[in-house]
Formats: sequence, structure tokens, C-alpha cells
Amino acid sequence: MKKTMAHLHDKKRSGQKIVMLTCYDYRTAVLQEKAGVDVIFVGDSVGTNVLGYGSETEVSLDEMLYHLKMVKRGVNEAYLLVDMPYRTYEEPQIALETARALLAQGADGVKLEGIEPSIIEFLRGHGIEAWGHIGYNPQLHRDVAVQGKTFEQAAALIEGALELQRAGASMLVLELVPEELADVITNRLSIPTIGIAAGRYTDGQVLSVNDMLGVNPQKLRHAKLYMDFSGQALEAIRSYSEEVRNREFPAESHVRHMKESELRRVEEWLRFAK
Repeated sequence: MKKTMAHLHDKKRSGQKIVMLTCYDYRTAVLQEKAGVDVIFVGDSVGTNVLGYGSETEVSLDEMLYHLKMVKRGVNEAYLLVDMPYRTYEEPQIALETARALLAQGADGVKLEGIEPSIIEFLRGHGIEAWGHIGYNPQLHRDVAVQGKTFEQAAALIEGALELQRAGASMLVLELVPEELADVITNRLSIPTIGIAAGRYTDGQVLSVNDMLGVNPQKLRHAKLYMDFSGQALEAIRSYSEEVRNREFPAESHVRHMKESELRRVEEWLRFAK
């Protein structure tokens, strides 16, 4: 069964947690589908996790479309969300063109950063499911820092969240905010919230798939390491390299042979070919 926005809202009303993960390629999408992930998210974090960029702001719309197409091939039931890249939604009409390009490649909804109610309202008016994203915003904040720690910051984020909901935001991502603030915002909104580094009380959670699988070398406080892919992969590559150098790979079990009769014909042909 396809997981729609109505399905995600039903989860909030019934108190069921929503599972969301980033995804950048077909094979990972297939795994996430099999695992029953609710929201598969093609994030602009593809820039730092896959493309080798120093910042998400370097990711282009063409690159987002490319990775979205890959992921879409592996998604059948999950809700497919995609980031609108940096400086592609500064004005309503530009945002609409960007969103339509992403939806044309299979996205169910789009996400934009910052408190941008006019953009959300415009997209919603054209039938597009637009997600908000407040707290720490990689596209907008130069330094990684917890947002909403003071009364003034917390009040601004609460008011911003309500403003985005009134504008028609389908859902809201809360990133790097205190758990208590995320709890307050989640309880005040009728739309679901998804947290990353926002504590335990949001309606769902999202992590970078690279972080939770241990692909990235850094250890982040908010991310649980579910496997050490990087360490295991490094050991496997070292073993492969050693076996090749020692002539241990490939072994007899890895090769294919010609029939003896065919090989003799080749040898005979080569003698005359000289």
C-alpha cells in the first residue's frame, strides 16, 4: 500500500512513530523499502555524503534530479520526499518551477528550509505537498549549532512553526533543537513533526543513512551507529588487496575454463596464424 500524506497524518493522530531516512541511490532505496521505512528522503545532504562537497549549498537542481531518479526506481510504497536545493525557491514562481521539476521525477513532496510561509502557501495553492524545516538549516546557517536554546529563539521557532502550518505546510522537520522545545512544537501542531537531533518527542525521526550505517567517519551525538560499514568495508578492501598481491585471488573457484577440445583448436590456429 502506498504511504500517502493522509497515512502519515493518521500516524500522528494514532500516536505511531514515523520512520524516515535519507537515501541517495537505487540499491539503498530497495533496502529501505524492504525494511518498511515510511518516508524515503532524497536530501541535499547528498552533497556532503556522496558528492564530496563541503556544504549542501553546493548541490544543484540537476544533481538533485539525478539522484531522485535513481531513488525513485527503488521506491514503490514509501512516501518519497526530496529537498529543494539552495537558491531554487527564493521566489514563489521559481519555487513552483523547482517543485514541478522534482515532482515530475517521482517525488511525492518537497521540503524547503527556513520560515517561508509565502512560498509554502503558493506551493500548496498549486496542489503541492510542501514540508517545512526549521531549527538548524544547513542551507541557511554557516555554523552547526543548537537553535532555540533561549526564550527569544524558542518563541520565534514556535511562532514560525505555527505560521508554516497556517500557510499549508504538510509536515515539519525540526533539526538540532532542544528536546523540550521540539515537544512543545509537536504538541501545538496538528501536522506531524520529524526530528533530527531534536530529542524523543517528535512524531517521527530522520537520520542520514550514511551516519546510522557508519559510512561517515565522524561520530555524531544524535546519531546511533547501527553498523560500522566504513570499518568493515576498509577491512574487506585490505583483504582483497593483500590476496591479489599474494596471488590468492582469484582462486580456482572463481574462474571459468574452455573445453579442452576447443582450447586445442585455438592453439592449432595460433600456430598457423604465425
